[in-house]
Amino acid sequence: MTKNILLNMDFSKTACLLPNEQQWVKSPADGVSRIHLEREDTESGHTTSFVKFEPDSFFPPHQHPRGEELYVLDGVFSDENGDYPAGTYIRNPPGSSHRPFTKEGCTLFVKLDQFQHDDNQHIVIKPGEQQWQPGIGNLKVTSLHTHNTESTALVWWPENEVFQPHTHFGGEEIIVIKGTFIDEHGEYPAGSWLRSPHLSKHFPYVKEETLILVKVGHLNSNK
Repeated sequence: MTKNILLNMDFSKTACLLPNEQQWVKSPADGVSRIHLEREDTESGHTTSFVKFEPDSFFPPHQHPRGEELYVLDGVFSDENGDYPAGTYIRNPPGSSHRPFTKEGCTLFVKLDQFQHDDNQHIVIKPGEQQWQPGIGNLKVTSLHTHNTESTALVWWPENEVFQPHTHFGGEEIIVIKGTFIDEHGEYPAGSWLRSPHLSKHFPYVKEETLILVKVGHLNSNK
């Protein structure tokens, strides 16, 4: 029987992991290591993590029972369907399978087994395919995925941009890709992960050019 290991699975609470707090842990596959952010069990169920592939490493063929969502942070990620450079966003729907590998090495942000039951979209958006649109103030936004209340996007902040105070209906999850994201609760440099619960509030701003991956509407206090 698999031992149950819960990590940050109370979605009514704020969670955050800064780069200087992160520790890479070896996975069952040689050359692949992970930083666990959310974890329901050892090798199954709801999982959110950073995943690092060393050059010429691979992960055995596997299936995604409730889907896989990932963003390539650096390097080039590959599977039997193609090569995905840094900045690529991928959604592999429930029931899909693949054999991931890399030639030069890569780092990913990965969310497993978290698709809504009626979401079967397969999405691959590479950097050259991103469609940037004006956002609030001087922000620029490229939408990556939307389903019901859930939405994922890249948001670019110019230097010294201040956003309006706002409430997160359905929660908010952020990966800081470049620069430093700031709010009244702290400063989050590139590589940070932060999760804010349903109906939480903050007043974000930046001092330097910053790029974040943002997911909203996927959390609630009943999980």
